[in-house]
Amino acid sequence: MRRIYAILVLAVALTGGAAVGVARAAEEKALVAGGCFWCVEADFEGVKGVKSVVSGYSGGKVQNPSYKQVSAGGTGHYEAAEITFDNSVISYHDLIALFLRSVDVTDAGGQFCDRGDSYRTAIFARGAAQKAAAEQAVAEAQAALGQEIVTPVLKAGKFWPAEEYHQDYYRSSDIVLTRAGPKQKKNAYKFYRKACGRDERVKALWGQMAFRP
Repeated sequence: MRRIYAILVLAVALTGGAAVGVARAAEEKALVAGGCFWCVEADFEGVKGVKSVVSGYSGGKVQNPSYKQVSAGGTGHYEAAEITFDNSVISYHDLIALFLRSVDVTDAGGQFCDRGDSYRTAIFARGAAQKAAAEQAVAEAQAALGQEIVTPVLKAGKFWPAEEYHQDYYRSSDIVLTRAGPKQKKNAYKFYRKACGRDERVKALWGQMAFRP
């Protein structure tokens, strides 16, 4: 009886372990830079299969950089976003394809009204499989667009989450002081995005292929 019970316990443990393994295998992280990280969060948090998006910094050598350091330049970091997603719902390739159609992939000097190295676009691939999928997505997007895509596929390094102030900025009701007076963050974000011309430029570049969250 004890032997049977032990076998049953082992079978349950193994089954549970396998289930956990499958669940973990379905969760993947994509790391991209698309100019203002508030906008990347807003674009991708509503995509089916995406679990979360975190704003932060990557691509530089300074440890745990601040927004002030990165925006001032010289750290080598990009404003980046780490997207956690279920790859049984949306593949890494398809997520990158959407990303490319959400930015100006022909601009090597920044994005829209935001200029400088920290606002450049990039795809930070983790491992050979992500690198191959990203390069394929870029090649397909370039063929569809008919223009050279300057968004590079780079080897992913350390991702540093940005200050809490920047997380979920686009939907926060916290009050901030703007040039137009006090506003909720979500309203300040809407004003910024429209004034920066992000959506207009993406639509002009990609037409019907533009990604609309």
